[in-house]
Amino acid sequence: MPVLAQIFAAVAAVLHAAIFVMESVVWTRPVIWKRFGVASQSDADIVQPMAFNQGFYNLFLAVGIVVGLVIGGSAGHAIVVFACLSIVGAAFVLATGGRKYFRAAFVQGITPLIAVVIAAIG
Repeated sequence: MPVLAQIFAAVAAVLHAAIFVMESVVWTRPVIWKRFGVASQSDADIVQPMAFNQGFYNLFLAVGIVVGLVIGGSAGHAIVVFACLSIVGAAFVLATGGRKYFRAAFVQGITPLIAVVIAAIG
């Protein structure tokens, strides 16, 4: 896998680890749940179990990328591509939720998409 693809994949991993922290560790802070479009503390309390789960989903994808990069070779490449494509798929699904989600979908999906494209042509 080209080094540039590895860099974009690593950036995606860091971003998804940060999302894990927001959703699973510091969700109860109003500045965090407001960032996700949650309107009130009551709503944030209701959504918290789902956010907690979603955070771990993001962490597992980040770990997959890191493990793939560490393993290297064809097996590591496959793991990185799979994790990146999973993130791109999730970003696409997020974008189908409406215009208010386009920015978040773009931020979530652009670096793994670039990584996959570079890996495919490199």
